[in-house]
Amino acid sequence: MEHVNVVAAVIANRGKLLCMQRGITRYQYTSLRWEFPGGKIKEGETEEEALRRELKEEMDYEVNIGDKICEVTHTYPDFIITLSAYSCSAKNRQFTLKEHVGSMWLKKEDIMDLEWCDADRAIVRTLLAQE
Repeated sequence: MEHVNVVAAVIANRGKLLCMQRGITRYQYTSLRWEFPGGKIKEGETEEEALRRELKEEMDYEVNIGDKICEVTHTYPDFIITLSAYSCSAKNRQFTLKEHVGSMWLKKEDIMDLEWCDADRAIVRTLLAQE
């Protein structure tokens, strides 16, 4: 089974977090689900470099990358993902949806209401456990 290493940005701006909705994917269990933006780490990249590149490619968005929040390994039916989530801040909310079909800025206490991808749900739980 393929093992994919991925990074995600938990982006905060004016007290809210950016949540992104995936489009239709080849897997029903990730189609139209919510996630934190990011993507696969290419060989030779650091996690931070991958995060900057993915946000630029997928959203034309630049953020300040802070500390790692958590690392999650989740086994989906067709692949295994190790997802490293970073706390990020943005100067503004101006980005372009290139790969996602929707986005929302939500208060931390409201993010659990979304239908998250399973790996991202573990990040949500970690965020909600923090003060």
